[in-house]
Amino acid sequence: MWGVFKKAFGVFSKDMGIDLGTCNTLVYVRGEGIVLSEPSVVAVRKGTNKVLLDGKAVGNTAKEMLGKAPGNIDVIRPMRNGVIADFDITESLISYFIRKVHDRKFGIMPRIVIAVPSGITGVEKRAVINSAERAGARQVFVIEEPMAAGIGAGLPMLDPVGNMIVDVGGGTTEVAVLSLGGVVAKQSIRIAGDEMDEAIMQHLRRAYNLQIGEQTAERIKIQIGSVHPPEQEMQTEVSGRDVMAAMPRRVTVTSEEIREALREPLDAIVRTVRECLERTPPELAADLVERGVTMCGGNSLIRGMCEAIQKEVGIPVKRAEDPLTCVVRGCGLVIENLDKFKEALESDEDIL
Repeated sequence: MWGVFKKAFGVFSKDMGIDLGTCNTLVYVRGEGIVLSEPSVVAVRKGTNKVLLDGKAVGNTAKEMLGKAPGNIDVIRPMRNGVIADFDITESLISYFIRKVHDRKFGIMPRIVIAVPSGITGVEKRAVINSAERAGARQVFVIEEPMAAGIGAGLPMLDPVGNMIVDVGGGTTEVAVLSLGGVVAKQSIRIAGDEMDEAIMQHLRRAYNLQIGEQTAERIKIQIGSVHPPEQEMQTEVSGRDVMAAMPRRVTVTSEEIREALREPLDAIVRTVRECLERTPPELAADLVERGVTMCGGNSLIRGMCEAIQKEVGIPVKRAEDPLTCVVRGCGLVIENLDKFKEALESDEDIL
């Protein structure tokens, strides 16, 4: 009987592809395209899992509260380093997005394809699937982020040629060589945009005794951040709290010092690309000399990222069109063509 209900609800539900990111969640709806992009943030009553504003303190609404909420409110990012850090809050996050897409609370049982980091464990994959099922999905598939990014970037994934993708997200950097619809070599590290923000925060504290928050660090990274010398150096004013005087203060920082602060996370990303190239079979490595590396993810937009990696690995590096949405567009293409990409998908039954 339950199977009949699930099938009936499924007819009136919109199948979805979800890029459940550390910083942002993007949602693709079958037949409609990308319909939603909001921060992966939830605001709850302290000591409970009760989401504020009648379950609507999620995404943009919750992010506005980061670093500004009173003591009785917790503003939580339930995804850390690309995996679930808080199971119940992640369920609330997914449930909110499912309801928002369908514009109703009941009778929603979509099929969902969710992108996950390639380096996570079977237990972590199952946690993602269970969260989506408890949030209302009738069937959940997971796909590795590099595969989804390659599909979304328009690479010839099913051809017998080598394609290299480097996805620099918020919590993880995913590097993979793809061919014939599969992953030939891959490396995943939990160093990406969050660590860059942390490096900027640490620099301001060391150099100026100035304490700043995550959102301010991210703003600095976007405004003047670079990992390769630009044509023109930039600067910006930064406000925070003086560590010694415990009073508000403002300082001016330059792109040159931010570039130095970002050197360590950049070096880790370059090492990961090198390690993946070292594990690539010779024939595919020969393809990469001609085809180069494709970069995507929000933090691939940092000034000089392609130039810095190309200088270190010696092969062409280009940025994908609309790098922020490559992964969710890949999930969307998969949900539109499940039979074509079924070999790239895993469900609960496939995970050991």
